[in-house]
Amino acid sequence: MQKFTYCVPTEIIFGKDTERECGKMVKRHGGKKVLIVYGGGSVRHSGLLERVEHSLEEEGISYVECGGVTPNPRLSFAEMGVKKGIEEGVDFILAVGGGSTIDAAKAIAHGTANPGVSLWDIWTKKESLTKTLKVGAVLTISAAGSETSDSAVLTNEATGKKLGLGTELNRPVFAIMNPELTYTLPKYQIGCGIADIMMHTLERYFIPDQKNRMTDEIAEGLLRTVIDSGRMAMKRLDDYDAMSELMWCGSLSHNLTGLGREKDFSVHKLGHALSARFDCAHGATLASVWGAWAWYVWERDIARFAHYAKQVWGIERDEISAAKEGIERTIAYFEEIGMPTSISGLGIGVLEDETLKELALDATMNDTVRLSLIRPLSAEDVLEIFRKANY
Repeated sequence: MQKFTYCVPTEIIFGKDTERECGKMVKRHGGKKVLIVYGGGSVRHSGLLERVEHSLEEEGISYVECGGVTPNPRLSFAEMGVKKGIEEGVDFILAVGGGSTIDAAKAIAHGTANPGVSLWDIWTKKESLTKTLKVGAVLTISAAGSETSDSAVLTNEATGKKLGLGTELNRPVFAIMNPELTYTLPKYQIGCGIADIMMHTLERYFIPDQKNRMTDEIAEGLLRTVIDSGRMAMKRLDDYDAMSELMWCGSLSHNLTGLGREKDFSVHKLGHALSARFDCAHGATLASVWGAWAWYVWERDIARFAHYAKQVWGIERDEISAAKEGIERTIAYFEEIGMPTSISGLGIGVLEDETLKELALDATMNDTVRLSLIRPLSAEDVLEIFRKANY
């Protein structure tokens, strides 16, 4: 087991009606004027935004709204939020939504706390980030784990780049997690969330050094739980137990399943390249290329893929057969929950080879970084993976 530091300071308030405790939580953390960040109109139409605002009013906390976050949150929106936050003199950012909304809220918190500093310069680490505003989250989608994680992602529309920023200053101070808030989601969004949770674990699982039994046990148990609960959730969208498991797994996946080992987010890099260019749902892009990635690298660590097949899917066969069947079962599961398993499945058709080459360069920062730990991937390797997925 490698050396690591574990600290997740986010206070989690989990269960039914917990959104009504927002005001108390903001007050506990010293918030006096809040910028509420949210996405489309669903949080308003469902009554959730009204309940959140009422809880703030009960504690004497003023607020202003900042709605309009889109999937793959945009730099321009975050910059608009920063401008509003500074003008209104807010001292707390409250995200009401899923991972995109929470990521946007984190970005707005950084920019508001550092007026006059380019937000993209912070994101690309040209400017050091040493302070931010406190962020709270009311989670409505089980997926990214942003409600407790140290990471956030923004898309720069001007450059077409989608980049993540990892810093402890990204951690929300609290996360309200009521599984009932996910009941009204379309099945496709639930499927995207399931794929995202699984991929956050798989990206940490398929690495060269596996001398970490406890972290393996956590990862494998989480994957089995997500697979089973995902099936139940897809059958009945108001299954509280299934939605509870998915919501809790989303947070745990991003915080526990990689302790004591390296992480390999190569499939995320491929997915980011696709979503930045075509504005596809994040979880869907991951599912669309995971199979092609797995078939490209699996022979470099057959034993690991066979172990995954046994522990997660219960496959008892010789190593080569088990490894292959584990990949096939994973792809089949993505299809079962309505996720695409090819690029055309994203609704963007079969791409021209020149476009695939551009995507490969985007994913590898113009071939300056090598992706994947099991088998280091150059831009040419990534191109071959995209080609395998391009049907």
